Amino acid sequence: MTITPQQLVAEAKAQIRETDVAGAAKLLNEGVLCLDVREPAEYEAGSLPGAINLPRGVVEFRIGEHPAFADKSRPVVVYCKTGGRSALAVLNLQRIGFTSLVSMSGGVEAWGQQGLPLVKDTTRYGG
Repeated sequence: MTITPQQLVAEAKAQIRETDVAGAAKLLNEGVLCLDVREPAEYEAGSLPGAINLPRGVVEFRIGEHPAFADKSRPVVVYCKTGGRSALAVLNLQRIGFTSLVSMSGGVEAWGQQGLPLVKDTTRYGG
């Protein structure tokens, strides 16, 4: 049976934790790690403050190389442009042992619509 990309994301979202922008902002203010799974050019155009960039295409392969993610139980907010890629990333990262992940629904677009700050940072860690 073939499914659409939207169905794939919906299935992922049914198996993960999600939070809205307000919930993500609260977690980030508490010091929770922030993972941006967008492509490098998207990240460089504007990201959440303190976000670490590991693009969706390599996140499962490269996350173990970053010391901030050594503890797989450490809480992490994961985001992308609108929430689809982050949902898929969270599902796969859960499958490889990460236990405290949350995807930010609406992604960076929703963050920006709330008037929250974005930073331009080219000192990313990524793929």
